[in-house]
Amino acid sequence: MAAIESGHAPFAGFGPAVTDWFVALASDDSRAFWHATREVWQRDVRSPLEALLDELATELGGRVKVFRPYRDMRFAAADAGPIKPQTSGFVRVADSIATRYAEVSIEGFYAGRGVYRFERDQLERYRAAAADERIGELLAARLAQAEAAGLDVGGDALKTAPRGVPRDHPRVALLRRKGLFLGAAMPPGPALETPAPLAHARRTWALTEGVCAWLDAHVGPSELPRIGRR
Repeated sequence: MAAIESGHAPFAGFGPAVTDWFVALASDDSRAFWHATREVWQRDVRSPLEALLDELATELGGRVKVFRPYRDMRFAAADAGPIKPQTSGFVRVADSIATRYAEVSIEGFYAGRGVYRFERDQLERYRAAAADERIGELLAARLAQAEAAGLDVGGDALKTAPRGVPRDHPRVALLRRKGLFLGAAMPPGPALETPAPLAHARRTWALTEGVCAWLDAHVGPSELPRIGRR
């Protein structure tokens, strides 16, 4: 796929108000606060995140999506405010099922890659592959390498073994998973105002390559009609 054209200047860092804005949001998640500070958010949070994702998408030949800042209040807690506590987006590359994700929040900057939750047909293929001694052990080894490099492993998971799987299965931790996602965070601080988040995302996504290649080879895209997907 050809690289896309970016509409942003090269990423130089988030703005100086990036952490302070999220701290203030945590204490006043109201429409009044949002309307009073939206321009600050746009300048110091969203626009830099778009620039970071655009730059990486141009390198990868991918497409960018930045999520809306508003919560879906139909599914929010009764005391939740209208604005999400993070600003996030992703790069999608056509030859992989693994989404490259990034977000900025009160906790700093996070980058990760993978599939947070498999569709039903993907889950069947994932469990069959993870149960296979050779293929499953390959995934376990690649996850161990990623964790040794500093990545956290997450994604949706069951609290116990899936039905029909013994609790003492040697790869029960893998078989409990309903998704597989790896990532790492940068803490809040002056480094967010430099190009360091770009390097962090680039490095983090590169470290996921072995696991995500396994997902592409043994899980692949969902074949369900879109209307039947989550």
